[in-house]
Amino acid sequence: MQLLILQASLKYRLLGSEGDIGSWGHEYVRNLAGEISQEYSKQQTEEALIDDLMVLVGQIVAFHMKHNAEPEAVDLLMEVEDLDLLVEHVDNANYKRTCLYLTSSAKYLPGPDDMLVLDVAYAIYMKFEEFPRALQIALYLDNMQYVKQVFTSCNDLQKKQQFCFILARHGITFELDNEMCPEDEEREALQEIVNNTKLNEGYLTLARDIEVMEPKSPEDIYKAHLLDGRSSGGGSVDSARQNLAATFVNAFVNAGFGRDKLMTVPSEASSGGSSTSWLFKNKDHGKASAAASLGMILLWDVDSGLAQFDKYFHSTDTHVIAGTLLGVGIVNCGTKNDCDPALALLADYIDKEDSYIRIGAIMGLGLAYAGSQNEQIRSKLTPILGDAKVSLDVIAFTAISLGLVYVGSCNEEVAQAIIFALMDRSESELGEPLIRLLSLGLGLLYLGKQEKVEATAEVSKTFNEKIRKHCDMTLLSCAYAGTGNVLKVQHFLGQCAQHLEKGETYQGPAVLGIAMVAMAEELGLEMAIRSLEHLLQYGEQNIRRAVPLALSLLCISNPKVNVMDTLSRLSHDADTEVAMAAIISLGLIGAGTNNARIAGMLRNLSSYYYKDASLLFCVRIAQGLVHLGKGLLTLAPYHSERFLLSPTALAGLVTLLHACLDMKALILGKYHYVLYFLVLAMQPRMLMTVDENLKPLSVPVRVGQAVDVVGQAGRPKTITGFQTHSTPVLLSAGDRAELATEKYVPLSPILEGFVILKENPEFRED
Repeated sequence: MQLLILQASLKYRLLGSEGDIGSWGHEYVRNLAGEISQEYSKQQTEEALIDDLMVLVGQIVAFHMKHNAEPEAVDLLMEVEDLDLLVEHVDNANYKRTCLYLTSSAKYLPGPDDMLVLDVAYAIYMKFEEFPRALQIALYLDNMQYVKQVFTSCNDLQKKQQFCFILARHGITFELDNEMCPEDEEREALQEIVNNTKLNEGYLTLARDIEVMEPKSPEDIYKAHLLDGRSSGGGSVDSARQNLAATFVNAFVNAGFGRDKLMTVPSEASSGGSSTSWLFKNKDHGKASAAASLGMILLWDVDSGLAQFDKYFHSTDTHVIAGTLLGVGIVNCGTKNDCDPALALLADYIDKEDSYIRIGAIMGLGLAYAGSQNEQIRSKLTPILGDAKVSLDVIAFTAISLGLVYVGSCNEEVAQAIIFALMDRSESELGEPLIRLLSLGLGLLYLGKQEKVEATAEVSKTFNEKIRKHCDMTLLSCAYAGTGNVLKVQHFLGQCAQHLEKGETYQGPAVLGIAMVAMAEELGLEMAIRSLEHLLQYGEQNIRRAVPLALSLLCISNPKVNVMDTLSRLSHDADTEVAMAAIISLGLIGAGTNNARIAGMLRNLSSYYYKDASLLFCVRIAQGLVHLGKGLLTLAPYHSERFLLSPTALAGLVTLLHACLDMKALILGKYHYVLYFLVLAMQPRMLMTVDENLKPLSVPVRVGQAVDVVGQAGRPKTITGFQTHSTPVLLSAGDRAELATEKYVPLSPILEGFVILKENPEFRED
């Protein structure tokens, strides 16, 4: 009876002889596969029939895998919910194509299917010992057991070194144990790589190769001589604000180079040198940012960097000490050190009377230990949140630092502490701009962790109505950041569609939420850019202020022309808050690209706004960002061919963007040092090839635009429009590199960051 209502070809196949399925040709097999998936969804009750269908499925999958139709095999198995069957059918010839299809389709699947698909891809990669790819999937799933398994399954020390470079680039704290590497000496060497101690040396090698070691001054960046007539100084501008801008520009441009023309000038004779004199060209809290900028210049260079801070620790000026503490945190950002210098130096200052010094120490710890889930820091910082005598700004920065240290950890104790701190705030404090940092600190704990945020989100519904929705939006946007979840994007768009009275702040985080969720993959990203265009046309002022910031997150360090034009238009907006956000966003989309078009726009803006100190300050910051690290750095949180999202990098960007939702109070007020949160996302955009002893090795590589080759027949080219250079080379957004020589074999299939090459034993010179 059951067979009567089946589709025709499937019915006769089940009734008829069992011959070879392929003898009827491809079209027949494809038709059969389509009918099976339709039947499967109808017939989930009939056990006997399902078993018959599964026998057929096995035959069809075997046929597809033999005939280069891996995507069709995967699709069929997804329809009948039996992907594990795939592992038996893949072989050496087709496992790469199969896994490429699996990992690419994972972005478009609803949970929990996406995780299942990636689990299967991980199993296949492990089966064929393609360890670097398996490691990437383990990191994507944030599954430390898998990461361990990759290390224990592989016995080659060089490959393990390559894994360590991948872990270091991802920016997670990871301790190797005896199982992963039994030899003590080897393990220490590997741990050094994970701790990112090689980053500074590699970055400076790149800088020497490209010949940009010469320090640059802010004037070199402003290029005022290219503007006609009006001087960019224009007498009316308050000079302390201008000096503060120059401090940031100088810090961004010379980041990581160890030398500049303002802070690290060798001291002349007994006059005390000009470095201290630049420090005191800044007023009050400006001195804090100036002292901290030294940390940016000495970025990642812990040993010699900390020595240069010594002289400032003896200062009598509280602002200088606060900046010095923050600078120590910045130097240690992204690197780990066994003797924990940052904790040793900063711990004593956390409980000082002066709130500036406390903020400096607390923010320094947050930057130095981001993502480390360090228990000592939790025990030192959580009591501050519950202290009734502490000022709101100290509490706000404590919440952010805890959020950074425990980013994506869903840590209950920290969440409790921040929730209580939010509940204890008075009515007047809930109206303060800084309060948004408290709910953001809470959100960072759940960064990318999806439904794990739900319990906390329920609690947030009991908060005071002033911050209830704001907190809810912030939590959701963080939890679904980088997931590409379409339903959440719709939810945020729905929130933005409401026209509200003044004083409601929750739509800002909702607009940022659209960008945070949609940045996961290219299609969603393009659609989000279009949706944000609509919001500009129909949204209220508080939405329009957030749109430029959302656009900058979608195109960070990737200046797309359409977005650049939109931001250029908004930078002349009648509402100064919109104009400021647009100007900073121009800096962010061009960050570290030296993009000439954006640089030109910003120069014109500097003469357009030469009388308005606040807007001019924003223009200067943006100019500094475009020339970040003289064009060698990127702020993009995605790496490994845009597959992995570094949680600490995203946390730093999101913190800055949330602060930019209220420019006047925070960045143009006395909290301009929130700009230093960007250091969490700063990474060299390089490909550095090294030999087996980890010494730089120059080889020819082809660099071009990456092409998406998923599911294409044959062996299509993966890059287009390439040029051939010798390493080290710079990679722009969307670029991919491949070796142009057969002499070496790379130990990682993805050529980004540090890649170890070993000599190809089969190579013969012509």
